[in-house]
Amino acid sequence: MDDETELQEIRRRKLEALQQNQAQEEVQAQVDQQADQQRQAILRQILTQEARERLARLRIARAEFAEAVEDQLIMLAQSGQLRAIIDDANLVQILERLTPEKRDITIKRK
Repeated sequence: MDDETELQEIRRRKLEALQQNQAQEEVQAQVDQQADQQRQAILRQILTQEARERLARLRIARAEFAEAVEDQLIMLAQSGQLRAIIDDANLVQILERLTPEKRDITIKRK
């Protein structure tokens, strides 16, 4: 009987731990979702529709780079350094300045 009670206690503790982990994950998912909604709201305020579409296409190809660009734009907007809404042409210029230059690689066979 003692072993059975001990086993039940272990199972109960494991179940409680799993439930707590699940609750924490749900809370974290909600926090992440709210943060993403805030980012999107700020981007809607500072970018035109065409610029947002270009940034979305960039996110598909280079997610880390697009997120870094978004972070920089949001930081500039929050610090008050952006004076106007960024259109597609301005975003292209920004992306060209931030994109590292490509190096030409040539292979010579002997």
